[in-house]
Amino acid sequence: MSVSLSKLGSIGILAAMAVVVGPSVAQAHVGVGPVHDLLHGLEHPLTGFDHVLAMLAVGIWAAQLGGRSVWAVPMSFVGLVTVGGVLGMLGVYLPLVEPGIVISLIVLGVLVATAARVPMAVSGTIVGAFALVHGYAHGVEIPSATSGLTFGLGFILMTIILHAVGISFGVATKRSNASQWQRLTGSVIAACGLYLIIS
Repeated sequence: MSVSLSKLGSIGILAAMAVVVGPSVAQAHVGVGPVHDLLHGLEHPLTGFDHVLAMLAVGIWAAQLGGRSVWAVPMSFVGLVTVGGVLGMLGVYLPLVEPGIVISLIVLGVLVATAARVPMAVSGTIVGAFALVHGYAHGVEIPSATSGLTFGLGFILMTIILHAVGISFGVATKRSNASQWQRLTGSVIAACGLYLIIS
């Protein structure tokens, strides 16, 4: 069953709107701190375009790789982004976090733009290394009054959602023989990384 790009885009926009509006609605109710923490965690990955683009790129590249990589590569990211988040929450020092995030956009963008074929173990290692710095950056930003557990759960769920959107885009464009959209998307992601370097 194929899904049109317009439907995927509509679903993505509605989901993003719900996540952005949701926390403000939850704040209006008393006694729902954990719910707010969860929604805040869901919203947090969407507050930085670098994180959104990296997570989408992982999903698109996984779809390009195909086979078991469709789920294994994103799960590598999810696992290591969780580890990075915990390290950030614990205050463990991790060097070169910001440069690592910028480099992740360039590398992942190029991998998508070229539809690079590498063994699953290598692709999992690449995305895992980048996930560590992305997770760490979010972990250190968790407000002290927020529950790390519920915030982290929301963050992980949104990470999975963004991967799923990327996979859906990759699969849809592959089935419709529109791989040029994958190449264009990868090029834009890499260009955003370069922009962050020079800005």
